[in-house]
This record gives sequence, C-alpha cells and structure tokens, in this order.
Amino acid sequence: MNTPLLIILAAFILKECFGYYLEYINIRHMRANGSTVPEEFREGIDAALLKKTCDYQIENTRFGMVSSIFDNIVVIIFIFGGLLNAYNSWVLSFNLSFVYCGVIYFLMLNYVETVLSVPFSLYHTFKMEKKYGFNTATFKVWLTDLIKSQGISTVLMGALIAAGLYIIKRSPDYWWLWVWCVFFVFSIFLMYVSPYVIEPLFNKFTPISEDAVVHRIQEVMDKAGITVKSVFKMDASRRSRHTNAYFTGIGKVKRIIIYDTLLEKVDADELVAILAHEAGHWKKHHLLKHIAAYEIIMLAGLYCFFIVLKSDALLKIFNIAVDSFYAKLLLLSFIAGIVMFPLRPLSNAISRRHEREADRFAAALTGRPDNMMSALVKLAKDNLSNLYPHPLYVVFHYSHPPAVERLKYLSQLKKNI
Repeated sequence: MNTPLLIILAAFILKECFGYYLEYINIRHMRANGSTVPEEFREGIDAALLKKTCDYQIENTRFGMVSSIFDNIVVIIFIFGGLLNAYNSWVLSFNLSFVYCGVIYFLMLNYVETVLSVPFSLYHTFKMEKKYGFNTATFKVWLTDLIKSQGISTVLMGALIAAGLYIIKRSPDYWWLWVWCVFFVFSIFLMYVSPYVIEPLFNKFTPISEDAVVHRIQEVMDKAGITVKSVFKMDASRRSRHTNAYFTGIGKVKRIIIYDTLLEKVDADELVAILAHEAGHWKKHHLLKHIAAYEIIMLAGLYCFFIVLKSDALLKIFNIAVDSFYAKLLLLSFIAGIVMFPLRPLSNAISRRHEREADRFAAALTGRPDNMMSALVKLAKDNLSNLYPHPLYVVFHYSHPPAVERLKYLSQLKKNI
C-alpha cells in the first residue's frame, strides 16, 4: 500500500474503533449505575424493569457492534482489498452511456448492501425485538416491506442518479450548482408527496374517531397558531410495540400522525403534551433551520467534490486501473464520511438545544409540564430507553437530551410557571 492509502485506512479504522469505544463506555456506565432507579422515574419504573432495560440495551449494543464489524470488514475488503478495482472494470466493460452505466454502477452496490444486511435484519427483528416483546411483524410483513422499500429505493435512487449524471455530462463546469438545485427541489417535493404516496404503502392511516381527543388536540394547535388538516392513527402495532407520534407535511397545512401503540399507553393530557412539543418544533422553525443548514453544507460539499473530482489522484491512491468518474465519486464519499465524523457533536448539540426549546414551548402552551413529564416516563418505560447514557456517548449519538435530563429540565420549568 502507498502512504496516502495507509493514512486513509488508518483514519477509517481509528474512527470506527472510537465508535466501539463509545459503545463500550456507554454500556459500562449503564452497568455501574443501572441498579438504582432514578428519582425522576420512581413512580413508573421498578428494579425489575430497569434490569430488563439494561439487558435490552446491552444486547442491542453487542448486536450493533457485530453488525458494524461485519460491515467494516466488507468495506475494507471492497475498497482497500482490490474488489472495487475489479468491480469498476467489470461495469465499465459494458460500454454503456455515461448515465446508464452510472445508474447500474450505484444501484447494484445498493442491492448488494441490502442482501448483506438481510440476515442481520431478520435476527434483530425476529430474535431480539421479539425476545423483549417489541416485534409483532410476521415474516410476510417483513418481506413485503423489504420488497416495497427496495422498489421505492430503486425508482428514487435511479431517477436522482440519472438526473445528477445527466447534469454532470451536460454542464461539466457548473454541475455542482445544478445538481444541488435538483436535489433541493426533489427533497422538498418528497416532503409534500411522501405522506400521501409513500407512507400509505407501508401503513394504514385512519382518522381518530375519539371526538374529545381530536377536539383537545385541535384546541391546543389553534392556540399555537398551527393549522392541522387532520389527525390520524397509524397501525404501527402491525410491526412493533414501540411508541411514537409526529407531524408530517409541510407548509401551512399539516397532518398529525399518532401510533396506535401510543394511544394505548398515554391519556389525553399526555398526548396533547407530546403534540405540543412537536408544535414547538414548528413554531420555532426547527425544521426550516435544519433544512437550511443541511442545504448549505450540501452546496459546499458538492463544490468540494467538484474540485477534487477534477483530479485523478484518488484513482492512483486506491489503485483503480480504469479511469472512472463513478469510482472517484464513491471513494470521495467514503473519505467525506471520515472527515465529517468530528462534526457530529455539533449537529447533535444543536438538535438537543432544539428539543429543550420545544419542551419549553410545550410547557408554556399547555401550562402543565407534569403531563409531558409523565408521558416521557411512559415512553422511556415502553421503549426500554437507557436511563444512564455516558455523557461522551450522548455528545456523539444523542439528538435528544437523555430522559432524566429532560425530566429535570421540565421539573424546573414547572416551578417557574
């Protein structure tokens, strides 16, 4: 191996090893503290449930590490072991057009990745999730979801890849700008159509029939100044007992989606508090801020790609025999993943700040922080959430403040109301 290649390999291994170290200290921290129920959870969680939570988190972590190690071995063999060179030469030997060849190049890699992930997905769904009482999906449902997901992925990825490569071919000097424009428009378009076209392919959405609950929700949303077109119940219980609720849609008219599993667990006051939190995200323009930040980074990233892809340096470093724009793009994306890793704490810190802002908004809107507190206790209980995450693990992996921290924050807000 040449020196630059060794440096890149070392950086990749170092990044992954640091990730495994985070998992290790997180589990160790939970084991050291997990025998005592936090004061904030005394009324909802007992010692037996806390032990079950620890067991679930430990098993999930171990499984995730095994899956990750397998993926990393495949990546190292493919990129650093010469398989990419062979694959690149094979696809280019088809002598197809620039666009068609690129679509095949990347879609086939996507199919291989999916096939390799199938055993892990099956084990996680039907062994681990079932063991802890979460999984409710049949193999037929799982397989149908896989086929649908792969079909949608093929259509959307194929269209985006084709559009991007067509632009690159037609505008070699400014493709970075036009590709960014196309991707931005497509992402906004998808936000509009996904709730009506894609999501119903996987789940059934039915209007909530409880008039009193709907009235409470509409009342709070009106108070927040948010127009809600409809409130739907989603049949999440067909696949899992995990609970959740979210807003969908964009613009002035939005839909509220509530898991049927959540409706079984919380009362009307707690449900309103959860949705008031989601309303806080809308009123504080968190989604727009996220989109703006993402698009700025995307534009800058595409321009950097444009500069680097002018050179054949990557092909020489990775010993790619046949000149290929696709190989350069793939390798640059791989390196970008290493370079961007140190920025993850900043992204998570901003997200956690947004979550606190949404909690504060919900507390002010409803005037009852205790409803949100009891809802969080139930959510943590039902999802077997880690109540003792390591602080460094939180920095790199938590987009939400830890549950105990959120309860302490809401308790302080309660005193000030």
